[in-house]
Amino acid sequence: MKNPVVTGGAGFIGSSIVRALLKEGAQRVTVIDNLRSGSEKNLAEVAEHVDLHVVDIRDYDAIAPLLEGAPKVFHLAAIPSVPRSITEPVPSHTANIDGTFNVFRAAAEGGAGRVVYAASSSAYGDTEVLPKVESMIPMPKSPYAAQKLMGEYYASVFASCFGLTTTSLRFFNVFGPRQDPSSPYSGVLSLFMRCLIERRPPTIFGDGEQSRDFTYVEDVAGLCLKASNAPAAVVSGNMYNAGNGGRFTLNQTWRILCGFEGVEIEPVYGPPRAGDVKDSQADTARAVRDLGHAPRFSFDEGLRLTLEWYRANT
Repeated sequence: MKNPVVTGGAGFIGSSIVRALLKEGAQRVTVIDNLRSGSEKNLAEVAEHVDLHVVDIRDYDAIAPLLEGAPKVFHLAAIPSVPRSITEPVPSHTANIDGTFNVFRAAAEGGAGRVVYAASSSAYGDTEVLPKVESMIPMPKSPYAAQKLMGEYYASVFASCFGLTTTSLRFFNVFGPRQDPSSPYSGVLSLFMRCLIERRPPTIFGDGEQSRDFTYVEDVAGLCLKASNAPAAVVSGNMYNAGNGGRFTLNQTWRILCGFEGVEIEPVYGPPRAGDVKDSQADTARAVRDLGHAPRFSFDEGLRLTLEWYRANT
């Protein structure tokens, strides 16, 4: 049998899925990554069990042979940034829509077993009601959110029209080790970690009262594997929230981190960013029912583990 495939497998979340697959018993994992945001360093400790192909998902002819016959495909490759999708909409579109179509097409034509697609909670937009439930009408506020929503639609269509088993997971705000803080588009918690270690104030865009369902990366990787193993008759073509079900503001989060270190550092506040959602919180009932979702890490535990990793690797 061929290897499971992880697109974007050298990235922060993708590399966690690679390690989870190996821990589950996979002998080898095929990784597709153009290494523009991912890094071979993220796979260093498991490199002997990984077949890394440095190709772009926008190149159909390059990825099609790699997906042929794959028992499972985890599609993580993307340009995952709301601000970047606004400042650079064309590459964001081609990667997140054209590239995603290529992955589904190659999986269907190559007889892959199933595809687990990394969707985004940004598709919900701003809702009057929390937590956010899968039955809500999507209201994307940015090109990125619209692109990831289109990926969900393609997942559903490839299931209904082409017989490909697919499941979409709407990731909320994933954090943990190996998240790159070096880019202005980086996740907020990776930036917070670096600022805390360097004892300097972070910049928070807006008043800091925007809230997020922060989810530790190992819980997300675990849910991806559960989605890949769930009965096709139950999950194929469906979308599920992949959050923890909690909610913390950015101000609260920064105070928690400062409390770990026994310091008081006041953040700097900047103007709100276009396309950002005000509040985000997942209703996880459907994922619990169909996928057995059971997050193992509390927010505090995840923050402590992440801070330990950044301290050891900065």
